[in-house]
Amino acid sequence: MSIALELKKAGKAFGSVIALQDVSVKVRQGSVTCILGDNGAGKSTLIKTLSGVHKPSSGSYEVEGAEVSFGSPRDALAAGIATVYQDLATIPLMSVWRNFFLGNEITKGWGILRRLDVKKMKELTKQQLMEMGIDLRDTNQQIGTLSGGERQAVAIARAVYFGAKVLILDEPTSALGVRQSGIVLKYVLAAKDRGVSVVFITHNPHHAYLVGDYFYLLNRGQLANEFERKHVELDELTKAMAGGAELDALTAEIQQVRNVS
Repeated sequence: MSIALELKKAGKAFGSVIALQDVSVKVRQGSVTCILGDNGAGKSTLIKTLSGVHKPSSGSYEVEGAEVSFGSPRDALAAGIATVYQDLATIPLMSVWRNFFLGNEITKGWGILRRLDVKKMKELTKQQLMEMGIDLRDTNQQIGTLSGGERQAVAIARAVYFGAKVLILDEPTSALGVRQSGIVLKYVLAAKDRGVSVVFITHNPHHAYLVGDYFYLLNRGQLANEFERKHVELDELTKAMAGGAELDALTAEIQQVRNVS
């Protein structure tokens, strides 16, 4: 399986603060790669490094085998790397179709007669959402009226339509309930089925295991472990993320307290 993007012993320092150290991650084409870690693990810095916000202080960053040095997220986007952050960068009071084409509006006519091609944008929005399995009643409705899961789904469909080869999702299920999380995970797999390489950043091993092919565990800015789906079970993944022996010790301590009470 060919490599869509790869970090090789990448590090990122802010003055004397080391946010990432010797992190190596491979994102295979047409796969879901999950980056797991608790708060403070370095996930945010890793996202910003992959998306072009930060340049690595050390190591290298390769896209399809060629080393790159992005100066901005726009450079990463031009290389086919799209990032959907938790806040989604949508405008709640605007319609779904306006948000879908925000910054990439289709126009018709020339000169002073040039205007938005509203009909075409509405049709394309509906079509693209349907192709991802998203059936909205009306793309005229304000995107703020959609559920969190539906907004995430629209953001994913938008990135796929505008040519994302690699889609980075920043904690897409963190603020969602069980059903809405399921909706998002469904569309993660839909993006994979369209040939997109997905990087799924999360602190939830259960969600990661439902969709992931490869798993990387971050801890305090360093790569703590990595797994391939066919060689790991959910319990092992959860235990590794929680700290293994530390989790066992904490469990025993809590059980002792319960027995005393």
